[in-house]
Amino acid sequence: MRNIWTIAKREYNHYFISPVAYVVAFAILLVIGLIFALVVYSSADNALYGGVPDIGPVTGSFAFMLVLSVPALTMRLLADENRMGTMELLLTAPLRDSELIVGKWLGSLLFALTIIAVSFVYPVVLNSLIEPGIDQGAMITAYLGLILVAAAFLAVGVGISSLFSNQVAAFFATMVALVILWWLLGFPANYVQKGAEVFRYLDMQSHFYNSLSSGMINVTDLVYFFSLIAIGLFTGTLAVETRRWR
Repeated sequence: MRNIWTIAKREYNHYFISPVAYVVAFAILLVIGLIFALVVYSSADNALYGGVPDIGPVTGSFAFMLVLSVPALTMRLLADENRMGTMELLLTAPLRDSELIVGKWLGSLLFALTIIAVSFVYPVVLNSLIEPGIDQGAMITAYLGLILVAAAFLAVGVGISSLFSNQVAAFFATMVALVILWWLLGFPANYVQKGAEVFRYLDMQSHFYNSLSSGMINVTDLVYFFSLIAIGLFTGTLAVETRRWR
């Protein structure tokens, strides 16, 4: 556990000296800030008719931005180690392969959680400005959904980064994987009868929008996200172990 935490802290601190990380954080907060302004405007009108402010557009925009930004956060985590040759040094250290992967993932997750925590000011402000306030339960589950989406995306990104020695290749491979997970897996469910439920289950948007973003927590949603995290981390661990035995 100490090794995991040491690696996580190193990666987390590295984000604060990385221009890419600042660009990612600024882009996310700017986009959801603009969406928030529109939500405040529309909520003020709806409040006149007894409507409840909806935080969904803010959290939905955040999830969309994660699809675009996570590849930039994870592309260097292991690809850079492979490119610079420092992976060999890590492999000779008293460090398990799984500890290396989990530590890299945890460091990136802590940075994502920092951005999510900063964005939490938006629903808090909305809740204080508009009467009646927002649905507290829906807000909590929506942010839990954001954390799960970020954790799953980052695990996939770490797993893919471990397969490459080129950051650009890792970036685009991760982008393709996240686009498939977020947008494309659900399409076949609209056109096929057999296996439609399988495609719906694999579609990440259905887990986020139909459940978590709507104020519901289902065991199937948690199993889905934790399984995706496990697959991503296992892929990374397997890639490192394979490199060790070459």
